[in-house]
Amino acid sequence: MAEKEQQQAFPLAPVNGYARSDAEAATAYTEELRRQKRKKYLIYFAAFVVFQTLIIVLFSLTVMKVKTPKFRVRSSSSINTFDVPQTNTSFTLNAQFGVKNTNFGPYKYDSTTVDFLYNGIQVGSAVIPKSKANFLSTKKISVPVDLNLSGNTSNSEILTLTSTARLSGKVDLMLIFKKKKAVNMNCTMDVNTRTRELLNVACK
Repeated sequence: MAEKEQQQAFPLAPVNGYARSDAEAATAYTEELRRQKRKKYLIYFAAFVVFQTLIIVLFSLTVMKVKTPKFRVRSSSSINTFDVPQTNTSFTLNAQFGVKNTNFGPYKYDSTTVDFLYNGIQVGSAVIPKSKANFLSTKKISVPVDLNLSGNTSNSEILTLTSTARLSGKVDLMLIFKKKKAVNMNCTMDVNTRTRELLNVACK
């Protein structure tokens, strides 16, 4: 009887001698999974940061980059003679102007005056009203211009004119950023007074 009580005083040995080792292995496996998850999250976060940086750089180089608009005489202009045709000294130029805006925001410009010159002498002018050119578009403006070359021309039916102007305005980006931009017009063109055509329009 005493021998039986003595045996019960000691805890029974585990049936499986590897039970403790299995528990430690399970704990180590769980910790390893956690480390792998943390590593994966760090990789995802780093990739996200790199992606966002690339997006910001691309956005800055494209959308946020402000380009100078272009202000030119369009070749679709035409002329109408209103004085004695034989003299070729006075006529109306149905001028077509274009304000080309390649920015991702509207270009709001002030009114300006376009001067037309023949041999350095002003022979006419056109007033461009205040308006705007929408983003990635060309604003087309039609203005009749009375040109008087009396006493300044030869008998040639081809007259070479020069148009000059300066257009000032602002480019609005995302309704927050505003950038002042001014563009100069410097165009040359040939007027055929016989066929009433505007030829060889070239702008710098």
